[in-house]
Amino acid sequence: MIKENSVLNNQQAKAILALQKRSYEVEASIIRSRQIPPLQETLLHLQQSKEIFLGYYIEDTLAGVISFKVLGKELDIYRLFIDPAHFKKGIAQKLLAFVEKNYSATKISVSTASKNMPAICLYQKKGFVVIRTTKINDELTLVHLEKVIEGGKLSL
Repeated sequence: MIKENSVLNNQQAKAILALQKRSYEVEASIIRSRQIPPLQETLLHLQQSKEIFLGYYIEDTLAGVISFKVLGKELDIYRLFIDPAHFKKGIAQKLLAFVEKNYSATKISVSTASKNMPAICLYQKKGFVVIRTTKINDELTLVHLEKVIEGGKLSL
């Protein structure tokens, strides 16, 4: 089940932050760098984010999260992470499909580490294309991807 989460609710925010840290530890090992913002984030910073947070639940357990902002007709994904215990179960694809189906946009944008090939492959499989890269430091380069939706309707 997918439902909206409020990071202003301390219990929900703590659950999101704990899952975020577990999930991004895996990314840190993939890209061989712990210098990624989700690992440094505090509860207060999360609660001040102004993003929409959707959680994927298995029974009553949070198994995945997608967060984003909608600015006009553009949707910008800020985070998409899954509990490592639930990798390879299609949860990330379900969260992406839910957002695409339920939020109107003409373009969806997302960024990830250039070494995070599982994430890049997922986004490309869902129709995203690489538009540019940004070198953050010697350890981290970001890949920026976009999906353009014709006529303002999201295609799956």
